[in-house]
Amino acid sequence: MSKNKKVWIPAIIAAFAALLLVASFYYAGYSHEGEALRARLPGGGGGGLPAGEAQRPPRDGNEGYGGYFTTLGTIALYVGAAGFSWFWFKKRMKSPSRLVRRGGKLLFAWHKLMGWITVALIAIHGTYFLWTKFGDDKIYSGLAGFVILLTLAGYGYFIHKIRNKWMRTVHRSLGLLWVPVLIVHAGGSAIMAVLAVLVVGVVVLLLEKNAGTSRQPSSGV
Repeated sequence: MSKNKKVWIPAIIAAFAALLLVASFYYAGYSHEGEALRARLPGGGGGGLPAGEAQRPPRDGNEGYGGYFTTLGTIALYVGAAGFSWFWFKKRMKSPSRLVRRGGKLLFAWHKLMGWITVALIAIHGTYFLWTKFGDDKIYSGLAGFVILLTLAGYGYFIHKIRNKWMRTVHRSLGLLWVPVLIVHAGGSAIMAVLAVLVVGVVVLLLEKNAGTSRQPSSGV
């Protein structure tokens, strides 16, 4: 591997760690379902517990303070989505649409800050649930997302300090990899955040198309 391509190594390690954590999430889920099924069988010792209740840690994350910390995680998803929306603007800073140019300048100015806000919010969200629900299945998928996010933030921090043509590619690839991990962990909230990013892209394309049409000279009769 060439020296330039070695910048992929931390990203590959992070992706592999995330894959193991996601696999652990599914394995833990299937194990608990199997325990619940055995508990419901005669002589299983589960006392007729409903499926999913046997040997599973208590799920009270949305009660009390848990609801607030869940909300922090959801907010982090949308802040991260706003930061990722920079992708639609980065090559359109000289767009014929004034709105697209202004939006691009705004996201350029706030892109890094939104990334660090996302890291901070998810760190707070995750620390609370590690403390209160350690051993819950979703801890694994949450850690997988945080590993990808932290590596993504690291590349974002060094992207202007290390002159390497692959840095932006790795940074963008980690951003895309973060999406399926988030969907595994957060489900519908993550899907809505992804859809919001796609809607931004469609709006940008429509604004550029309308601006380009309005600039075309009208043909004389």
